[in-house]
Amino acid sequence: MNYFLTTEITEHTEKEEGNITGKIIGAAIEIHKALGPGLLESAYEACLIYELRLRKLKVETQKPMPIFYKDVMLDCGYRVDLIVENQVIVEIKSVSALALIHEAQLLSYLKLSDCKIGLLINFNVKMLKDGICRIRS
Repeated sequence: MNYFLTTEITEHTEKEEGNITGKIIGAAIEIHKALGPGLLESAYEACLIYELRLRKLKVETQKPMPIFYKDVMLDCGYRVDLIVENQVIVEIKSVSALALIHEAQLLSYLKLSDCKIGLLINFNVKMLKDGICRIRS
């Protein structure tokens, strides 16, 4: 493949991913402003699914994430909270603080999928901007 063509495709993909992540973050902020911190992850997840679909985004929920090891597919029970537009993985948390294990989980999901970008969103914070972690694999 031509270097310039590859660069154009990469730039287009990154711009599209940025547009999608911007919509996801905007929806999460709207939810957080309305509901605040302190609810269960499942409540925030349901609201985020609703908001993203209002924004005409394709959202897959609780999608199984199998592991492929030596040509064998292993269903180990991993599930991704959301995959938006087949490009962005969203992991939703409602914890006192994000830990390194949360980032490691999202990185693992990115490695196991075709997605290159993920958002880790912790709704249990005073200001949502402090609870958002963007990760690129």
